Amino acid sequence: MKVLFAHNRYQQAGGEDGVVNAEIKLLTEHGNDVELWCVDNKDILKGSVGKIKTALATRYSSNSRAVASEKLRSFKPDVVHVHNFFPQISPSIYDACLDEGVPVVQTLHNYRLICPGAMLMRDGMVCEQCITGSPYHAVLYGCYRDSKLGSLVVAHMVAELRRKDTWRHKVNRFIALTDFAKSKFVQAGFPADKISVKSNFLEDPLKGAPCADREGAGFGLFVGRISAEKGIKTMLHAWSNLGGIALLKVAGSGPLEGLLQNTANIAALGIQNAVEVSDLMRKASFLILPSVWYEGFPLVLVEAFAHGLPVLASRLGSMADIIQDGETGLLFNPGDANDLAIKARWLLENPQHTQKLGENARRAFLEKYTAERNYAELMAIYESAK
Repeated sequence: MKVLFAHNRYQQAGGEDGVVNAEIKLLTEHGNDVELWCVDNKDILKGSVGKIKTALATRYSSNSRAVASEKLRSFKPDVVHVHNFFPQISPSIYDACLDEGVPVVQTLHNYRLICPGAMLMRDGMVCEQCITGSPYHAVLYGCYRDSKLGSLVVAHMVAELRRKDTWRHKVNRFIALTDFAKSKFVQAGFPADKISVKSNFLEDPLKGAPCADREGAGFGLFVGRISAEKGIKTMLHAWSNLGGIALLKVAGSGPLEGLLQNTANIAALGIQNAVEVSDLMRKASFLILPSVWYEGFPLVLVEAFAHGLPVLASRLGSMADIIQDGETGLLFNPGDANDLAIKARWLLENPQHTQKLGENARRAFLEKYTAERNYAELMAIYESAK
């Protein structure tokens, strides 16, 4: 099959970029012909002129439509897979595909198409006001980058796409990453019969080797951005309640990393590369995922499963979809430091049970999140879109 990928990279590389690269590699290794059309937000012109041009193009870019049309005519794909069109590619890519009669698959990595802030979160709490209400609510609160003007631009895009019933008429198939995410898009008016659920995937880091023995590990692990929506304050408060029972290792960086300094029983490791993260996951007792927002599909969670590492996470959104409480990890009440501390203590004081949770997590990875399973699911989605 010939597949054209369309993706707008963010200024700071994120999980979506990794998924795009992984899916292209997966498809290519199976003999498919894949071309990537990628634009980068680093190329946006600086200053007020650049911001105005980007704002005008966000809702609809005629220039991007012309580029898309040229790529479609030269490459002649069987399907176009759009990962992120915001802000430079714009929704004009759908019209280019309609003109050329090429079906479109759209991955719903985040909630941008129903929430101008993309996270269904406001003032540190889950917010669903724009799901069924007007997206212009976001302007009042400055949900997009704390800017009312920026929020107006994105809200207008969301409102226009909704008004034109774009999702019913211009996209052949959507990919939601979890059942929970699908439910939110359906609630916002997306056609349920067009949404397939396909998770992200990971190459097996153990390559058939047995899980590590975690009975003597004795430390918790956090891997990710050190920011408010990740529940960092909840995690630190919980760890202070444990009274020095074990070490917490934190891998990552972000605006709240200063909170980690001079804190007892917490080791701030900074950004770690893939090999270093894998080594940490082989040695830890469990991964902590204390997010206070819905998350999209946290790849770090699947990384943990792949390493046979149980996960202690917020009972919230996609995390509660992926983790079976008491089977592949434990769930705690979102934002509840006391509940998190109780569950962490139990995992640390019951290493045999923690080991079993990790073995179950590894089994779940092999059943659901391998590259081979994902390839079959992705190809089935492409076929259904044609």
